[in-house]
Amino acid sequence: MATGVTAQSQGSDSLADRLKAVQDLCDRGEPFDAVMRAVGPGGRDAAFDAEALSGPLGARMDLAIKRGAPRRREMLDLVRPYLAGVDPAVKRDLPVARRVICHLIEHRPDEELVEGETLVKVVTAAAEPSKRIRKGLSWYADLPFRDELPAGLYRLRRADLVPVTHIDDIVWADGKLRVRGFAYLAGLSVRSRRFNRATVVLRGPRWLPPIRMRTRRVLAPEATHGAREPGCNYDWSGFTAELSPWPLRWRGAVRAVVSGVRRRMRHRPSVPDATTWRAEIVFWSRGARATGLLRGSSIGRPERPAGLKVKPGWWIRPVWTSDRALQVVLQPNRAELTGVTLDGDRLELKIFLPGRQVTKGHARLGGHRIAADFTPSGDGTQVVVGLAVPALLQEKDGRRLWVEPKGDPAASVMLGDAAETRTPVGDREITVLGDRRDRVVVSAHRIRPVITSAVWEGSALVLRGHYPDAPGPRTLTLRHRSGLSYLLPMDRSGEEFSVRVEPASMDRFGEPVPLASGTWNLSLRHPSGEIVPLRMDHAALAGLDEEPRTLGGHVYRMISTRFDVPVITSEEDRPAQERGVAGTHVLRRVFYPAQRTEPLRDSTVYVVNDGRLYADSVRAIYEERLRRGDDREHIWIVKDGAFVPPGGATAVRAGSREHHEALARSRHVITNSFLPTWFRAREDQVVLQTWHGTPAKLIGNDQPHMQRDPRPPIWHRQAAEVRGWDLLLSQSPWATPVLRKAFGYKGEVLESGLPRNDVLHSPDRDELARAVRERLGLAEGKRVVLYAPTWRDYDRKNAMVKLDLAKARQALGADHEILVRAHPMQAAPAVPDIARDVTTYPDIAELLLVADVLVTDYSSVMFDFASTGKPIVLYGYDLAKYSSKRGLYIDLPEQAPGPLLSTSAEVVEALRSIDEVAAAHADRYDAFRATFAPRDDGKATARVVDRLFS
Repeated sequence: MATGVTAQSQGSDSLADRLKAVQDLCDRGEPFDAVMRAVGPGGRDAAFDAEALSGPLGARMDLAIKRGAPRRREMLDLVRPYLAGVDPAVKRDLPVARRVICHLIEHRPDEELVEGETLVKVVTAAAEPSKRIRKGLSWYADLPFRDELPAGLYRLRRADLVPVTHIDDIVWADGKLRVRGFAYLAGLSVRSRRFNRATVVLRGPRWLPPIRMRTRRVLAPEATHGAREPGCNYDWSGFTAELSPWPLRWRGAVRAVVSGVRRRMRHRPSVPDATTWRAEIVFWSRGARATGLLRGSSIGRPERPAGLKVKPGWWIRPVWTSDRALQVVLQPNRAELTGVTLDGDRLELKIFLPGRQVTKGHARLGGHRIAADFTPSGDGTQVVVGLAVPALLQEKDGRRLWVEPKGDPAASVMLGDAAETRTPVGDREITVLGDRRDRVVVSAHRIRPVITSAVWEGSALVLRGHYPDAPGPRTLTLRHRSGLSYLLPMDRSGEEFSVRVEPASMDRFGEPVPLASGTWNLSLRHPSGEIVPLRMDHAALAGLDEEPRTLGGHVYRMISTRFDVPVITSEEDRPAQERGVAGTHVLRRVFYPAQRTEPLRDSTVYVVNDGRLYADSVRAIYEERLRRGDDREHIWIVKDGAFVPPGGATAVRAGSREHHEALARSRHVITNSFLPTWFRAREDQVVLQTWHGTPAKLIGNDQPHMQRDPRPPIWHRQAAEVRGWDLLLSQSPWATPVLRKAFGYKGEVLESGLPRNDVLHSPDRDELARAVRERLGLAEGKRVVLYAPTWRDYDRKNAMVKLDLAKARQALGADHEILVRAHPMQAAPAVPDIARDVTTYPDIAELLLVADVLVTDYSSVMFDFASTGKPIVLYGYDLAKYSSKRGLYIDLPEQAPGPLLSTSAEVVEALRSIDEVAAAHADRYDAFRATFAPRDDGKATARVVDRLFS
């Protein structure tokens, strides 16, 4: 973080080491006194004090402030003596919120700071999006106690005026470099061109004069849409900057002369060297002046800006650093690849060093030093590097190729005019490719499909490419970061392939749905089980169509990111006024309150899991009302196009203007989980909370973290939500007091049973089961085993299926089907082909309908399935750990309706003899059913509809 401190540290290594030590202690949650011992007394090193207070120590102070009076007391006792020794100039130049906190600690009495909310107010306000106030020609932060403390504490300084920047495009046009993006100061609106100037400046070595690119402000409404600050307008924060190569060339030439003279003074030959300029933006906006690095690139083409060849062997390349900052490099090609040949177990690389005649040296591949033959030839040197293929095939990562002529600095080998090569060796390949900066990278891996063409044909994206692997069927996998995936057939013809993707109509168990919002990676599973990623052909990148396509309410793009990694992106098509924090702020703070004053309509809003599903008890209530001919208005909230409600109901996009209007003006709201935080039930509205099952694990206020002091934000969120409930459904008399206590609910409870389980007792259940089996592709006559574990809040990213599916398949044989249903809060499971992954199947009640045996752990699904009378096996491999970390309401060893087992082998053995196991636990099963599901008799929905709508 910039601090503006000019004092020198005692040593950069010492400073970095001390800061890292403090950061490590804070990351591990070590006691505050241990952190302060590492920090030491204040005033010894101004640079260290500035970085510590701006970074890890300041963050730890904020944490202590929020943790309650005892932690604040400890923090004051430890920090106050330290601050007394810190240079006042350091404290003056800290970020404004940290500056105010330090002043309060030093000048306010302990009683106010410990027992009061003084420090908490400042920390809370600082966590919100920035607010700025202008007085004269200066800008100040809008933080608490402005009227009580010196005005200078709130004045924005260099540490606070760090611009937000983003680059949308970098191209060469008419021989000039053009950069387009936006830059603004958070909290400072930029509504017009007036008093709004910007200049992109390239700064190279200190003694070279900077280069000011020709810059002008342009309209960029996307900056407002992506901003975090509500109420701010950054529409005119856009800029375009243009640069001719000449200023770079003459500065590079001057530096080359100086560098050459220095080398000759050391009796070494001059060597052409690269000159690097970092890109900064300097702008003046409404009296505020700020300077910052140009950072942040849009995904796709801006990530891989092209270079310009200015003369033989010299290039100008815009490049991105590892911390996403833009640089411009004038770069010589000191070593160029001229050929690649494979001769048995030897891969031979031929390289040319122009302008230098060298007889000795060596090469490097990554960190490995390799022998090389140097032969002077004409006006340069031919270099031959031999790589052993067996050793190369053992490498896991690609490595850059370097040559190091004796007496010269190492030179990165550039691809130049040479062709890239992909050489198959068995079922693997050795590739010699250029990276985004044209540097040669050698790698060996499983043969990868390479996309040479990506073309939109109507609503379909057709991918074509080259894949010289062994013949046989292959399936393309589209995988979302959440773990959701789709499988698409790959058509192969010799070494060529094609795949057709219909992003607006993906098949989900026979139901067409759009690709969910986010980024989708492309890969395939090799017959060996290895996941093989797809890559873009580098020659096809220049012509790749990355323009967005709007199909059925979503916007899709085919993009190559990180240079050559193909992805498909999806996002909902939203009006401009609904985008970003600014749009949602207006909807929640202006539009929704205004709609709450309008008369109610006789309509019902249905919400399941924030609009992600058409399922659960909410679905059952809706369909019962349709069956009874209820023609009042029905509105389903749909998130990300997840489903289309049947029966003529109105589908409303979650988060839209219509969503806010529906929740503000509908008389009935039916949901199975919490509603949006901005929703507040009206006095004349009726909110029915069906919840999503009888809890086996602790929920709500019964969870340990909900009992902390002070209460966590989710506690207050839940309390506000529960106050709006008018009716809560309960599956049983046992569940009623549990739900009341967990939610702090004092309203009416209807012990109706769960409407979602009525399908398990429907007169048409056999016909429904046949339809579900057909949808899942299950053969008739096979016994279906459903494995449906709950989630682990302490291990949510674990995708491993704990049940040994291979041994289960081997033991149960071909007359069993195994279904795996992971909890939506758990990482998507890695399910092999011997079982079926039904995690994304919309309604679990339909899975229970076709299941013959249920294997679960601490999931509420056990209470639902108990009403069927079918066998239940409990797989509690981590019962002790789960009980201590999360906690359970029921005593499973005493109350479980089936065997409680701790190993996968025991579960498989129980499934082999399930009839005998079920008979042995019949009495416990009946008692469990009578206690936890007494009213699941197929009439729960009717009882709810009679109570609410008759």
